[in-house]
Amino acid sequence: MTDFNQQVIEEFRANGGKVGGMFEGAPLVLLTTTGARTGRRRTNPAVYLRDGERVLVFASNAGGAANPAWYHNVLANPRVIVELGADRFAARAVPLEGEERDRLYARQAAINPAFATYQQNTERVIPVIALYPERERLEAFGDELARIHEHLRGELAKVRQGAPAGDLRAHCLAFCDAMTFHHNGEDRVAFPHLEKLFPELKEPLDRLRAEHAVIAGLVAELRQAPEPATLERIAGEMEAHFAYEEQQLVPVLNALESVPWS
Repeated sequence: MTDFNQQVIEEFRANGGKVGGMFEGAPLVLLTTTGARTGRRRTNPAVYLRDGERVLVFASNAGGAANPAWYHNVLANPRVIVELGADRFAARAVPLEGEERDRLYARQAAINPAFATYQQNTERVIPVIALYPERERLEAFGDELARIHEHLRGELAKVRQGAPAGDLRAHCLAFCDAMTFHHNGEDRVAFPHLEKLFPELKEPLDRLRAEHAVIAGLVAELRQAPEPATLERIAGEMEAHFAYEEQQLVPVLNALESVPWS
């Protein structure tokens, strides 16, 4: 089944959501969840039903006795990624209950009678999960992150050029403020969002946070006493930090250019 799913996933992504074989003509999405036990991202194809702006998927498991693994994943972590045709977006997964669940499952069974058979073949009530697209975007994607880094490099260059003229302090304040604002924003907003979507990024994000703390200490020193030696230490730490961050995060962020964030 894993090999079969992978073939469907690859065909879906290669053909803008269209697949052949047993799923030919079926309304299909790819649903990426975070493993309830492993924390790893898993992608599964699923038949869907549109209901206004939300997308409905059904934990039918082809009428099997147990719910599929992806259903347990969304209960543990309801933030998911949905691929629908050529679109890819983040969504919040909410299991439906009672009359709403029954009404929408009946609608799906009327459209695709196989779902009526699935329910007849199992004693469990097949869950219906509504996927609500999330609308707000992360402000800085990969290319924007690189542009921010280039701006900060430019501000640091101004500080270094200002040193011989004796106005190091005047140039340094703008750089210090910009660097502090950038790193605080990453720590409070960007990195927590990335950890939710990509648990496997925890180690590099933890390293980046630790580097933020080192640079923050040097920036504080620079504010107190703008010495050229401190400036050179910041330059070295900052360049190594930016290079590592761009290596780790730019490819991930650029792949999410169409993904809304909350």
